[in-house]
Formats: sequence, structure tokens, C-alpha cells
Amino acid sequence: MTSYVIATPEALATASSDLAGLQETIKAAYAAAAPSTTSVVVAAQDEVSAAIAKLFGGFAEDFQALSAEAGQFHTAFVEALGLGGNSYAATEAASVPILGNVPYLASIETSIENILNPSDWTTVGTWFSPVLRITTLLAPLTGKTPRAAFGNGANGANGAAGTGAAGGNGGNGGWIWGNGGNGGNGGSGADGVAGVNGGAGQNGGSGGSGGLGGQFFSHAGSGGNGAAGGNGVGNGSGGNGGNGGTGYWTSAGVGGNGGSGAGTGNGGNGGTGGAGFAGVTGGDGGNGGDATGTGNGGNGGSGGYATSSISAAAVGGNGGNGGNGTSGGAGGNGGTGFMNGTGTVAGGAGGNGGTGSTGVGGTGGDGGWANELSGSSSAAAIAGNGGNGGNGAVAGAGGAGGVAGTNGAGTATGGAGGNGGTASSTVGGAGGAGGAATVPNSASSAAAVGGNGGKGGDGIFGGAGGAGGSAGTNGSGTVTGGAGGDGGNASGTSGGGGGAGGAGGFVSINNASSAAAVGGNGGNGGNGTFGGIGGAGGAANQAGTGSVTAGSGGNGGTATTGVGGAGGAGGATAIRSSQSTFNGVGGTGGAGTGGVGGAGGAISTAGNGNVTGGAAGVGGGGYNGGNGGVGGAASSSGIGNATGGAGGDGASGTGGAGGAGGAGGTAAISTSTSVGSAIGGNGGSGGDGTFGGYGGAGGAVSTAGVGNITGGTGGDGGTGSSNSGGAGGAGGTAAITSTFSAATAAGGDGGNGGGGTPGGAGGAGGGASTAGIGNAVAGTNGNHG
Repeated sequence: MTSYVIATPEALATASSDLAGLQETIKAAYAAAAPSTTSVVVAAQDEVSAAIAKLFGGFAEDFQALSAEAGQFHTAFVEALGLGGNSYAATEAASVPILGNVPYLASIETSIENILNPSDWTTVGTWFSPVLRITTLLAPLTGKTPRAAFGNGANGANGAAGTGAAGGNGGNGGWIWGNGGNGGNGGSGADGVAGVNGGAGQNGGSGGSGGLGGQFFSHAGSGGNGAAGGNGVGNGSGGNGGNGGTGYWTSAGVGGNGGSGAGTGNGGNGGTGGAGFAGVTGGDGGNGGDATGTGNGGNGGSGGYATSSISAAAVGGNGGNGGNGTSGGAGGNGGTGFMNGTGTVAGGAGGNGGTGSTGVGGTGGDGGWANELSGSSSAAAIAGNGGNGGNGAVAGAGGAGGVAGTNGAGTATGGAGGNGGTASSTVGGAGGAGGAATVPNSASSAAAVGGNGGKGGDGIFGGAGGAGGSAGTNGSGTVTGGAGGDGGNASGTSGGGGGAGGAGGFVSINNASSAAAVGGNGGNGGNGTFGGIGGAGGAANQAGTGSVTAGSGGNGGTATTGVGGAGGAGGATAIRSSQSTFNGVGGTGGAGTGGVGGAGGAISTAGNGNVTGGAAGVGGGGYNGGNGGVGGAASSSGIGNATGGAGGDGASGTGGAGGAGGAGGTAAISTSTSVGSAIGGNGGSGGDGTFGGYGGAGGAVSTAGVGNITGGTGGDGGTGSSNSGGAGGAGGTAAITSTFSAATAAGGDGGNGGGGTPGGAGGAGGGASTAGIGNAVAGTNGNHG
């Protein structure tokens, strides 16, 4: 066992003196009591009273004898204590030069004296100040800032006006309990001195950082605001905002706002929000400062991250908005949320981009991610949305939505992309992409939902829409892709085109699941002198036995004087499980609006269900009609039927030729034991016009199995009002490659020619062939118009 002795010479001398004085007082009391206690008067003249008096008198004589012996011991103790104190004093005096040459030992001696004899017991938190004194004592060795256990931190001092001085940092709260102090505001910059050429304005001071909050029930300090820059010919940039303090159990500090810039100075950047622990929301980022002259706006601060391992939620802070200026500042990114407990987790929203008066609008901040690490949680994981792009001569793009992921059972939802800003003289800002959602845990039943893409901004040319977020799982939950954002509209009258729609989000189930997979739809093209193209539908991948649906393509934008937009292609579909019996269809192509219709989505299966290619979009009307899209192909490596998608019809021309019909989709079976039939998609009809449009060809078919197959029928030609009619489309071919097959291969019939002067020719019938013992029958030719 180890013992520790602390000796203070002055205290020993005082104690020795006090004990000596106490001895003299006790001696005087003994002497005064002796006569009345050693000679007790007999109460009466009888034997009993005499015996009692003698007994008590004997007790008093014994007490006086013991008191004399105790006095001798007391005298010896006082002398020993005094000699010991003198010895310690002599030793300490000899050691002073040594301690003086060793800073750590000198600080230890001082700290111990302060711990034993504090002078500020009435100050808040001083009852626990030994913790602060000990951490101060160890600071040279640990390199860590000392903190009291309890008590609030002081606010940082503000920078003096006109000096450009930075604000002071807020003091830390007690590490157990205590609110962090707020950071001081920066001092404004001094104005330039007037003269032939004015002097440069001074930059504003940055705000101080907020102090840390205590571990329990205490909020952190907020960052101070950056100050304005001074006016002058030269730069007078605003100060940056201070960072928010970290919060435990209650609120985290927010970032300070950036100061405004004067003259050619830029606005200051916003401070970063403080981090949040144990269920505390991350602090919001500060806003970027505006530039009041010709400078650029400051960037917004990022939101603080948040983390929790308990049931309390973890929510990231929002990003600050970008400042306004000649060019706008970028929005701050949203803070990420981390959860390893059972509570909800969410990312913060991205800040909006600042407005650019004559330059570029600021980019929107990205949404914060949301990550659930625990497999035992059933709470949701929700990522933050992206910020909107700022307006400007050239507009800013929207921020991307945050990514969401979970190992638990709660739904993971990606953040939506921000919208693009509006442009006054050029292209609108692009919409931000939607955030992805993912479930990596194979034991999870959580759903995954991708975020929607942001809309493209309007402008002389419309901005493109953002792509929808993808969604995937290794577990057994459903997946849904985000929709693509619509393209922006064009406001110009001399050639401005609408923006393209964003593609829909891709989806994938990578487990033997019965859950559904649904791809996101493509966004519509924007309107303009020329219409924007529609976005493609999201593809869908299914490794389980559940349903699977690809996204549809977006419609093309409307044109005021030029060609309308083409429709987006339908999403492709893949069924990978041999155990699947689902009857799938490829994504539908979007309609053209004066332009070509979108192609139908292809589909393939390794299962035993029937599959059909996606239908193509129709062509859009216009002076010349738009062509129809091509039908989606269908293929099977199982035993089900495969049917190609129908081609889209051509649109009628309002003053010119009709649009051509789209070709039908092909169909193919690759399994030698399959008894399924393969049927080609029919071609689309040609549109009417001054010249009739051609009909689309029928889809070709083939099989390696033993089932019957039929080529697609050609589409009819369109009618020509003052000229020739359109020719009919050719029938699709048919081929059987199995030498064991007794099935029939039939070519598709040709389409009829359209009426006109002259009428259109009929389409040729499709050829047929077989390597087996069955029949091969060619298709019939179409009639002449």
C-alpha cells in the first residue's frame, strides 16, 4: 500500500502555536477545579454520606493525576510538531532553486496549493474547480485545453469597430455540464482614407468560434458573425463567420454569418455548424456575406454533422445560403447524420446558391448523407435535399440530394436534387441529381427510395433536369428509383431550346427476394423554340422473384416555331432469377412533341414468365410530323413467351410530310428446351400529310427452342393529301434454329400502302426459315395504296 503525505511548514508552525495555547487554557481549568473536586463536603453526619464523599474525592484525585500525565505528553507532542515544521521549512528553502529551474515542478506546487486553498469558492463551478486546476496542471503534458467540470463558458469578446479585429472564441462549458460561450463578432473594417485615390478599405474581422458544450444537458456556443469590410478603392472583404461549437445532449452551435464586402471586396464565408453528439442536431451553417459593391458573395457554411448511438435521433445541420454579389456564393453542404443506435437519422439540407447580378449564380449545396449502421434499428434514414441554384446571367446548378443507407429495417430515402437557377441572358441552371438509396445488409427488409432529380432552370435556353436517384438492396425490401427532373423552359424568341429532362433512377434487387423493383420515370423536356428531349426511364434489375417495372421515358418539350422535343426511351428490364414466373414488360417510350417518339424499353428474363418489349412513343405533331419510336426488344432464356414491343405511330404533318412509323421490337428465345412462342412487335403506322409517312417494319423473331414463332406485321403507310402516299412497312422475318423443332416459323405480313397521288406501295411479307422438321411460311405482301 502506498501513502502520500503533504506538509506545509507554515501550517505546521501555526498548528504548533495553537496547540501550545490550548494546553495553557486546559491547565488553568484543571487548577480552578481541583479544590472543589478533591475535597468533597459530607452531605450529612451519617456513615452513608461519608462513604459517598470519600468515593467522589478519590475519583477527583485520580483525574488530577491522569491530567498531569496527559499534560506531559501534550508538551512533548507540541515540541515535536514544532521541530518537524522547522525541518520541513529548512528543506523547502533548500529546494526552491531546484523547483525554480523546473517549470513543470513549480506549476505542480502552485496548482496543488490552489487545489487545497482556493480563493474563489463563491464562483459558479468552483466547487468542482479542482478538476479545472488538475487539467491545467497537466496541460503542458497533455496538450489539451483545461476545462472545469461544471459552469458556463464566457462569450467571446467582439472585435472593435473599425479595426478589422477578429472576434474572440467563446469559452468552453464545463465538461460535465455547462453551456459553451458564443463567439464574438468580428470588428468592422476601417474605411479607406479620402484623397486623390482613396485608400483601400480594411477587411472585416472574422467571427470567433463558439465554445464546446458540456457532456450533459448543455448547449454549445454559436459562432460569431463576420464583420463588414470597410469602404475604399481597394478590397474591403467581409470577415468569415465563426464555427459553431460542438454540442452534447442539447443543441450544437450554429455557424456565424459572413460579413458583407464593400467596394471590390467579397462577402465573407459562413461558418461551419457545430457537430452534435448523443441525439443533438448538428448546427446550421452560417450564410455567406453579400458583396455590396462589385465583389462576389461569400459561400455558405456547411451544416454540422450529427452522430448518435442511442434511441435519440441524429440530424445533420442545414447548409448556409450563399451570399449575393456580382457572382453568387455557393450554398453550404448539409451535415451528415450517423446513427449506430435505434433512432431516426437524417442529413441536413444544402443551402441555396446566391444571386449573381451580372455573373454566375451560386451552386446549391449538396444535401447531407444519412447513414444507419445498426442492423437492429427500424427507424428511417432520410438524406437531405440539395439546395437550389442561384439566379444570374448564367444560372447556378442545383445541389445533389444526399445519399441514404441503412443496415436496419427502416426505409432509406435519398434526398431530392435542388432546382437550377433562372438565367437572365444564357442557359438556366441544371437541376441537381437525386440522391441514391442503398441497403447493403442481406438480412434487412428495408425499402430503398431514390430521390427525385431537380428541375432545370429557365433561361434563354432551358437548363437540363437532374437525374433521379438510384435505389438498390442486398436484402428483401422494395426499391424505387427517383424520377428525373423536368427540363427548364426557354424564354428566348430566337433559337432558344428547352432543357432536356433528367433520366429516371436505376433500381436493383440483388437477393432472392419477392419484393418489387420500380425504376424512376424520366423527366419531360422543356418548352422553347425547340422542345427539349425527354429523359430516359430508369432501368430495373431483379435477382429475385418479385415484380419488376422499368421507368417510362419522359415526353419531349413543346416547340413554338421549331421542332418539338423527342420522347425519352423507356427503361430496360432484366429478370435474372431462373425461379421467377413474373410476366414483365419493358418501359414505355415517351411521346415526341413534334419530335421522334421514344424507343420502348428492352426486356430479358432467365425465368419462366412471359416478357414483352416496351411500347414506343408516338411521334409529335408539327409542320412535319414526328416519327414514331422503335418498339422494345424481348428475349428469354427460360421457357416463357417473348413478344417484341409495338413501334410508335408517326404523327401527322400540319403543312408537310407525315412522320414515319417506328419499327416493331424483335423477339428471341435462346433455350433449346423452351416451348414458348416468339412474336415480333408490329410496326407503327405512317402519319398523314402532304406526303404520307412510311409504315414501320415488323419485328424479326428467332428461337432455339421448339415453339412456334411469328414475325411482326408491317405498319400501314400514311395518306398523302397532295402527293404520294406512304409505303407500307415490311413484315418481320422468322427463323427456327433447332434441328429438333417441329414448330412453324411464320413471317410477318407487310403493311398496306397509303393513299395519295400516287398511292404508296405495300410492304413486303417477311421471310421464314427452319432448321427443324416444321413448316416455314412467308408473310403476305401488303396492298398498294
